[in-house]
Amino acid sequence: MADASMMGSEPNQAVEPPLYEDRKKIYPQAVKGRFRTIKWAILIVALGVYYFLPFVRWYRGPDAPTQAVLLDLAHERFYFFGIEIWPQEVFYFTGLLVLAALMLFLMNAVAGRVWCGYFCPQTVWTDLFYAVERWVEGEKRARDRRKKEGRKLEAFSLLILKHWIWIMIAWWTGGAWVLYFADAPTLVWQLATGEAPWMAYIWIAILTFTTYALAGFLREQVCIYMCPWPRIQAALTDEYALNVTYERDRGEPRGHAKKNDALRLQGLPAGDCVDCDQCVAVCPTGVDIREGSQLGCIQCGLCIDACNNVMAKLGRAPNLITYDTDLNVKLREQGKEPIKPRVIRLRTLMYVALICAVAGVMMYSLLNRSAQTFSVLHDRNPLAVRLGNGSIRNAYTIRIGNKLHTPRTFTLNVDGIDHATVQLVNRHQSSESGVPEITVGPDQTLEARVLVTVSDDVPERKAIVFTIIDTEDARNNAKVSDHFFDARRR
Repeated sequence: MADASMMGSEPNQAVEPPLYEDRKKIYPQAVKGRFRTIKWAILIVALGVYYFLPFVRWYRGPDAPTQAVLLDLAHERFYFFGIEIWPQEVFYFTGLLVLAALMLFLMNAVAGRVWCGYFCPQTVWTDLFYAVERWVEGEKRARDRRKKEGRKLEAFSLLILKHWIWIMIAWWTGGAWVLYFADAPTLVWQLATGEAPWMAYIWIAILTFTTYALAGFLREQVCIYMCPWPRIQAALTDEYALNVTYERDRGEPRGHAKKNDALRLQGLPAGDCVDCDQCVAVCPTGVDIREGSQLGCIQCGLCIDACNNVMAKLGRAPNLITYDTDLNVKLREQGKEPIKPRVIRLRTLMYVALICAVAGVMMYSLLNRSAQTFSVLHDRNPLAVRLGNGSIRNAYTIRIGNKLHTPRTFTLNVDGIDHATVQLVNRHQSSESGVPEITVGPDQTLEARVLVTVSDDVPERKAIVFTIIDTEDARNNAKVSDHFFDARRR
């Protein structure tokens, strides 16, 4: 007999467990119920908005884009219906990110991972891919039956059809994304005729592949292993947040329906759970909610629908699995009466207050922002010049930006110094009163040199204010402070 060491193992040697657990493929069953209906409604609305919003029109003027939502990188503009965001207003995007984070925190405080279960793009597209899979191939039992009966050609044909539909959905997902960066009807025609920019084809290919892979193959792996939110959410939640919960005090000890009914007649303990495993069969991540709160649970509520359907058939009270708080779970374990969930509490009020504050600041800034930019730069060398007639002259470079899509004319005034003459170099346009006027084209920036001359002596340094005023609407004005220097200054 060969020595044990030569066989590569020793007697009674402990076998190390694998570093990674093999994936168990999940094929969740279809279910009907209140939460499934809510998920369908959100899916239809969310995908409808995503796919068709680029084709919605919004009139902004004769020379402005007519697409309601457009991220125009070429002209450095973001359009959202009647709102136009300019490059220097990138802080609005920061504000939107802050609002999104606060909304996520609020949703977590109210109902745990409700975002994951209903609104997350991964959940929405995976639900759609599951629906296609069931529509084409049927439930898992139907697929297993075809395999058992040896109908390989039929199974292969349905498999090809399923993947083709998946690819079409993924392709249109990528195509819809690039439509937000250019005029949608024009880009669709260019894509169809092969005249679109090469970057559009690259991004469509990237998003087609990622959608197809994430929603068609990785599925629950994204939620369990790739997404950081479950780990972050666990640190932000509290015992008052609603989560999908199994009422153990009512459901245990679980057992066959007739067996438990017989136990009740004998006065012995028996739970309402009949161990049908329907809650596990419909879970998109394969979680058994009866084992308590778990990282894989996305709080979608489908197990509630499945359990309620079973309870209805057995004539028992619904909500053996329901949304409840960790506090109530502890109270039930102690044999105490659960309390009514407190949605309105200090944590949620704080989040609502922060959301209102950030949104209010952004709205105030948006409503009071200026449609022009204005800057003034004093010549550094020399700071001032004394002319032959004794007057003192300072030179400045001004820059005026017109953010609108129509040409605008501004008057230029200088205040803070008496008897000053303002002259635009190489520009002779002026109003009837002799005040300099500057015309700036639509969506353009104009730079000009300005000479300010004073005939009298001035202090060594005098504060002055440059003001531009829109000739069509005096409310549109901008001011910049600077200084006027005497020629004696070195």
